Amino acid sequence: MTDTKSPTRAKATAKQSGESAKLLREFYEQMVLIREFELRAGEMYAKARIGGYCHLNLGEEATVVGLTAALKPTDYLYTTYRDHGYALARGMEPGAVMAELFGKSTGVVGGRGGSMHMFDLAKRMMGGYGIVGGQIPPATGAAFAIQYRSKAGKDSEAVMCLLGDGTTNIGAFHESLNLAGLWDLPIVYVIMNNRLGMGTTVENASAEPDLYKRGSAYRIEGRRIDGDDPIAVRDAALEALEKARVKRRPSIIEAMSYRLKGHSVVDPARYRSKEDVELAQANDPVPAFRNRLLKAKALTEKDVDAIHMKVDEIVDAAVSFAETSPDPSPSELFERIYATPVANMPHSFPGDPVAVSA
Repeated sequence: MTDTKSPTRAKATAKQSGESAKLLREFYEQMVLIREFELRAGEMYAKARIGGYCHLNLGEEATVVGLTAALKPTDYLYTTYRDHGYALARGMEPGAVMAELFGKSTGVVGGRGGSMHMFDLAKRMMGGYGIVGGQIPPATGAAFAIQYRSKAGKDSEAVMCLLGDGTTNIGAFHESLNLAGLWDLPIVYVIMNNRLGMGTTVENASAEPDLYKRGSAYRIEGRRIDGDDPIAVRDAALEALEKARVKRRPSIIEAMSYRLKGHSVVDPARYRSKEDVELAQANDPVPAFRNRLLKAKALTEKDVDAIHMKVDEIVDAAVSFAETSPDPSPSELFERIYATPVANMPHSFPGDPVAVSA
């Protein structure tokens, strides 16, 4: 097992000198897109344009970009309910993602899913899950299907399953890891450790706060990485996915980051100390990555301005698209309830006359 409790930015910067400036700019642009999209989503929620629950990726942009950069188009991604950034990074259209938040018919699942249930089978974005840990058994099952139907190799499919730090304490996590370790499943479990399970610190909720060690009971290797460095995240994910494809062995990545806001957009986070908030802001991955790229001359100030202008236009267009999109028709309410027709499935509204067969 590998533990990097305090990954240094200096080492990361040195390593990044070997990356192409084009790739680094792309990573930064993706991080800015996720940041601005999420900020606007929070604004739209405050204006009551978005309803229900809404959890933002603010502070996790580097991890989101690094993880998705390591995935192949044929890999499956299962996420938590904090899923907007992953939908964008996986290539889903910003307008359709925003429209889904608005509950519009042009959303990625027709307005049926909302914030917590982004899904696109073509992108193999297998959805956010509203139930804590609800994604872990299906993701493990998908890995079992891959193991069952195909051979190991560099071109094999793999599964990445995201979960929060608090999720490591539920039964489905341990049951799934036991089967993954027992059956040699091609899956990577990524623990997003933002140091707070809703309002409780990891140290106050977990007898073993080094969460990457949780897999040791099932002989699953794990490592802790700097979640604020997209290159370090990508490299760790590539290594873990390679192990899943070729060796058919599961693994754990614990990505350390800071949550910049409350658990959801309605959480004022009064449980956080002033020092903790200041520390999170000081470790904000977006300006930190920008400054590192400027220092390495992979970006210029002009490049930064152009990226932000481009992203602002994309997000403005996404909001406009969502605002002007039609609401779902009530006549479609009972469509797509089941994958195939079943007996006695609902088909009418309360008060409608009961159909009598001849």
